[in-house]
Amino acid sequence: MIGQLILRLTIWFLLTADFSLANIAIGFIIAFLLPRSSAPPEPLREWLGVLGKIFMAIPIAYLEAFELILRPHRHEDVIMEKVPNHRSPLLIFLDVFLITFTPKTIVVKYHEEGFYEVHRVRRTSNT
Repeated sequence: MIGQLILRLTIWFLLTADFSLANIAIGFIIAFLLPRSSAPPEPLREWLGVLGKIFMAIPIAYLEAFELILRPHRHEDVIMEKVPNHRSPLLIFLDVFLITFTPKTIVVKYHEEGFYEVHRVRRTSNT
């Protein structure tokens, strides 16, 4: 409960960038009123895997951005990417965020059957 409150307040302060007394009070009210997750907590192994992917995505995003600037990509396609088994809504959100974070890919749609529809750009027409 305290961890969720701290996370929600941190996101609130990052969004508003205002530390006035009124904004702090509004942040606490919103943090308490937001609904709690009904999903069971994820195993630590899955969280560590996602955190590792997040740290790896940052330099990859810079490399892809420079590559797109220096050598434009002319081909694009839509692929279906499988969602790992037994993902909670929070981990699905983080997966979508990671795919969309890199400049060459974006998640177009999440299918309830367990797939992400991903649009990507490529340099060549080969897959």
